[in-house]
Amino acid sequence: MIVAIDGPAGSGKSAIARMVGENTGFTYINSGLFYRALTRKVLDSGCDPSRREQVLPIVADTELRWRDGRLYLDGKPVPAASLRTDEVDSHVAQLSSFPELRQLVNTALRSSARDQDSVVEGRDITTVVFPDAEVKIYLDASIEARAERRYKENTSGLSLDALKAAIAERDQRDRDKQQGSLQLSEDAVHLDTSDLTINTVYETVMEIIQSKR
Repeated sequence: MIVAIDGPAGSGKSAIARMVGENTGFTYINSGLFYRALTRKVLDSGCDPSRREQVLPIVADTELRWRDGRLYLDGKPVPAASLRTDEVDSHVAQLSSFPELRQLVNTALRSSARDQDSVVEGRDITTVVFPDAEVKIYLDASIEARAERRYKENTSGLSLDALKAAIAERDQRDRDKQQGSLQLSEDAVHLDTSDLTINTVYETVMEIIQSKR
């Protein structure tokens, strides 16, 4: 079974998908980390991340694999802390808009989830990567709620107002992408998590999964 969880940044996708994986035995796969790893690789190369002609040769032969709960980039495990930085945040949306990068990541995601029960989260998981998933859920939340969550995580050096602006800009970029844009699939269950506790969201998601098994 594939459980696909979609929605904008900060809506709770990662937390809920991780909880589902831990409590069901499903393989949990965070698609956003795939794009962050590619962004980190591009930034470390010193090239201009806005120049597609410079980016594509760097990522062309990249190997991405999810194994034992960790992401491997070119055969080496990727430190999670290196992917959750303001620098990566500021470039990942732009880089993930390149069709060639999306194709690379989508192939890696499908390979990682193949032949096993998996819960996969991202921003086009229900519409593009796994359109035939048995369970499709779209988690949403207001910009204010998502910024508050990120601010409380204390992983960013930005102020709360700056985080709100950054999230709003990110949402617009994700919706405007030529491929893999942020959309609500017609057959996905829509959940607004703005005023819900994480446990309430988890219980609702588990009820949906159990109804499909």
